Amino acid sequence: MKVTDSDSTAIRFVIEQQLQALQQDNAEEAFAFASPEIRTQFQTAENFLKMVKTGYLPVYRPRSVLFENITTIQGNITQLVLLLGPDGVPVRALYLMSKQPEGIWRINGCFLVPVEAEIL
Repeated sequence: MKVTDSDSTAIRFVIEQQLQALQQDNAEEAFAFASPEIRTQFQTAENFLKMVKTGYLPVYRPRSVLFENITTIQGNITQLVLLLGPDGVPVRALYLMSKQPEGIWRINGCFLVPVEAEIL
């Protein structure tokens, strides 16, 4: 699938809005940006928020957020986001995105991968 400029803008908006909702501990709003598959998996906004708090601290409380490229990983449209966690450790979040039948984008998963330090 080709990602258009408007798709890129919409994907970034969805992720930014979810991050903002998480900053405010607004479980319902954060959960609203998840795909139907993720919503089914976690059942409630409270379960979703608990999972983010315990397993995705850099997403829950990032010190900084830098959007990188959109790529395709194993057939999934994936937005790369560089996060600086609350502990000062950088991680890269791989947001798997899903375009819904009505044309809106939703987050269909997120994986955190370490960022290797560059040695000069």
